[in-house]
Amino acid sequence: MAKFQSFFIAIFICVIVYNHIQVEANMSKNMVLSWGNSQSKIEGDDLLLVLDKSTGSGSKSKRDFLFGSFEALIKFVPGDSAGLVTAFYLSSSGTYHDEIDYEFLGNTTGEPYTIHTNIFAEGVGHREQQFRLWFDPTADFHNYTIHWNPSTVVWYIDSIPIRVFRNYERLERRKAYPNKQGMRFYTSLWNADDWATQRGRAKTNWTNAPFTATIRQFRARACHWIGELSNNQCATNSAQNWWTSPDHSQLTDRQLAKLGQVRKKYMIYDYCRDPARKRPNGLMPPSVIDGSTDTNMMH
Repeated sequence: MAKFQSFFIAIFICVIVYNHIQVEANMSKNMVLSWGNSQSKIEGDDLLLVLDKSTGSGSKSKRDFLFGSFEALIKFVPGDSAGLVTAFYLSSSGTYHDEIDYEFLGNTTGEPYTIHTNIFAEGVGHREQQFRLWFDPTADFHNYTIHWNPSTVVWYIDSIPIRVFRNYERLERRKAYPNKQGMRFYTSLWNADDWATQRGRAKTNWTNAPFTATIRQFRARACHWIGELSNNQCATNSAQNWWTSPDHSQLTDRQLAKLGQVRKKYMIYDYCRDPARKRPNGLMPPSVIDGSTDTNMMH
């Protein structure tokens, strides 16, 4: 009987572990096409998103997650990409949804792409920051990562942090943080020439259609979310929940230095500094990121 109980417990633990973390898997096992252009396709570890004048396209993960690391290699639309948006983001459903955005705004030939980042918590967004890319994202694949844990969201490009958003719920009760709803991972390629490039002045050149963006090797090393019971499980400090460890809740000195360099050289918009914008929930408190106080690195 004791042996049977031990065997049953071992099987039960294995089932929990299996449901807990998304192991390395290729694109076709992680993602499905969810809407759009019939030319879009998933082949093995590659996802091809296509946009023409009739429609764009998008895909989503097969499962919901709460905390972890989400990364992919992406090559964007080359040439004149004005008006186009390639999106890479996490989102829950419903009116009071959570969302963590990477949107890449195209431009006229020879001009750099714009990186648009935003975060929503309980339906409240308007926390945009934008950057210019310091390389040509259409010439080769580059790694784009969103790391999300109970204390911090970090956006990375090729392992370089470009933005940090901290959990200030304990300091400001009204300042929500995305930690109570599971989110799926989404990608899309769509037309937004009413705002995406030069505030809508540069329109999409449809003579270049169809447009294609390629996403490769999507990996979600994250906690599976199966309902509210997952909220505590995914946030618990444990060896299995590697994303909650101190090493993944703060940046190293070298990473902080790179973060500062990117923000100094390539940031072009910060909602915290926009005098025309009313900041949600009032003024922000002084920032404390990884032990250093710097209002310029607040989010």
